[in-house]
Amino acid sequence: MINIIGLGYIGLPTALMFASHGCEVVGTDYNPQLIATLNAGHASFEEKGLDELFSEALKCGIRFSTEYQKTNMYIVAVPTPYDKDSKKIDPSYVVNAVKSVMEVCPKGAVVVIESTISPGTIDKFVRPVVEEAGFVIGRDLHLVHAPERIIPGNMVYELLHNSRTIGADEPEIGEQVKAAYASFCQGEIVVTDIRTAEMTKVVENTYRDINIAFANELAKICRSDNMDVYEIIRIANKHPRVNILSPGPGVGGHCISVDPWFLVGDYPMLAKMILCARTTNDSMPEFVLGRIRDVMQQEGLTDLSRVGFYGLTYKENVDDVRESPTLQMLESMDRHLAGGQVKVYDPWVTRDLVPNQYHDFDAFLSDVDMVVILVGHSQLREHMDKLKGKVVLDTRHICFLPGTHRL
Repeated sequence: MINIIGLGYIGLPTALMFASHGCEVVGTDYNPQLIATLNAGHASFEEKGLDELFSEALKCGIRFSTEYQKTNMYIVAVPTPYDKDSKKIDPSYVVNAVKSVMEVCPKGAVVVIESTISPGTIDKFVRPVVEEAGFVIGRDLHLVHAPERIIPGNMVYELLHNSRTIGADEPEIGEQVKAAYASFCQGEIVVTDIRTAEMTKVVENTYRDINIAFANELAKICRSDNMDVYEIIRIANKHPRVNILSPGPGVGGHCISVDPWFLVGDYPMLAKMILCARTTNDSMPEFVLGRIRDVMQQEGLTDLSRVGFYGLTYKENVDDVRESPTLQMLESMDRHLAGGQVKVYDPWVTRDLVPNQYHDFDAFLSDVDMVVILVGHSQLREHMDKLKGKVVLDTRHICFLPGTHRL
């Protein structure tokens, strides 16, 4: 049996995937309301293919509980909160989960940490706790790191097809964990040591962050000299070894916007390019606010309450708002656009999250003169004609109506 600890964006799909591929699974979470929801057969968030996977896992006997189970394998997928000021994660949830595991686990149990952690977290925080409890690592308890590599909006597909990294102290334990993940993972599974696995996950997301920063910096350069960044990128990408990404309003989510800071914090004198990239991407919400001001002046608009932000999530077609560029913009608006309150709409965010938030697309459009496209949800792509007659600032390069303003 596998006991999966933490049933959020990563833990729940992972638990369902293991269960639907023949593994006995118990999912554990401290939140009794969440457990009740799951036991009633309802997923706690929206994700393509998740409901079908949930149905299959239920048929295969998956169970959910607030209690830790006595078994020989645990997968820890609890949150790792991120402190924006210190640029560090809080490992306490992971540490507390491991402590709880040690209260019930048999000798020789394997504890796999999937949670997002910074390089060195297991050595600095997890091993000491295990040893202080009197456990001998490698005999009484085996530690493994298997970082997740999935993205909201495509989780089910990527769980099946993405490659995996298994970091373990002992190769034979790594192979044991590899065999468990191979029950569903069709991608290559690489076994290595724990520090390498920790670093690899951070390096992957840092690479992507740097690529995005280059595109965003190009957008700023082109805007300063009245050039079309999208046309320049389109032509440059015709080179067989060039693949520049598209600029946007910022970088959100709990990985790309967070992981690079770990390297900056741990290697401040070495991670120069990484710091520049992070600074560039973190500056984009402010840059977009400046563009809003410029477009309003150009179009003769003065009433900020007639401006609408389309999109609250950090990417299209998900309900995940973690580190959302839109939320960052709303938090800092007074520095650029004082004297009013914009209206906000996102078809994927059904709960009230910010002031002046709408839940009806047509009502939102009827109450604004200018629409700022911050997320490229399919809903908007399919109904772009509804923006006719509006002033549009498109930060995602998806609107091609005449007169559309861009980054």
